[in-house]
Amino acid sequence: MTKPLIGVTTYGAKNSNGNPITAVQHSYIRAVTQAGGLPVLIPAILNEDDFYDLYSRMQGIMFTGGGDVSLKYFNGEDHARISGVDEDRDFTEISLLRKAAQDGKPLLGICRGAQVMNVALGGTLYTHIAGQVKDALDHDYPGELFPVIVHPVNVDETTRAAEIFGETLLHVNSLHHQGLKDIAPSLRVAGRAPDGLVEVIEMPDHPYAIGVQWHPEWLTDQPAMQRLFKSFVGAAGK
Repeated sequence: MTKPLIGVTTYGAKNSNGNPITAVQHSYIRAVTQAGGLPVLIPAILNEDDFYDLYSRMQGIMFTGGGDVSLKYFNGEDHARISGVDEDRDFTEISLLRKAAQDGKPLLGICRGAQVMNVALGGTLYTHIAGQVKDALDHDYPGELFPVIVHPVNVDETTRAAEIFGETLLHVNSLHHQGLKDIAPSLRVAGRAPDGLVEVIEMPDHPYAIGVQWHPEWLTDQPAMQRLFKSFVGAAGK
């Protein structure tokens, strides 16, 4: 059986010589391949015609984690901690997210990807949780702690996310200083952290569209996270 092609979004960086590169962590690639998909990287520097051409050949798209989304896409509060804004990446991902939402193409948003999902469809973000959410947990753990469990997530048992995970109490890592604020009209809140911050969103009227605020690609030893990636790749293969 032919494996579905899964588009994986990327970020721009520079190598040790100062030359620009396109990159993504191997953990995303491994999560897709372990779930039975073939990952195809989507460079953020393609022109619009080319990234839509690439999109047309993909059976699903995974929107990966990374830097902050530009304020120009939502009515957010400016903050000194905003960093890693990549205008090319924002334009590429928001365009592809809207297209996939319209076409019914399976999509999975991870951390920044969940934020892109919300912003692209009309929602907003907290631009720095620690200063904007009263009694918030510490969601902003250092990058070297990707595999470390930080807090639980309670998943609404009536949601599709609960069916996907097969559990309503998840144990997740946390590496984000921004978060979902006003949820886009076409999305539904499916899970929250103990402090009330939205951690799971889904698009009820879409064949498969889910966003998670943590990094499941580092937690694939958990059956719930395995089910997430397998269900995504499975939806893409239909």
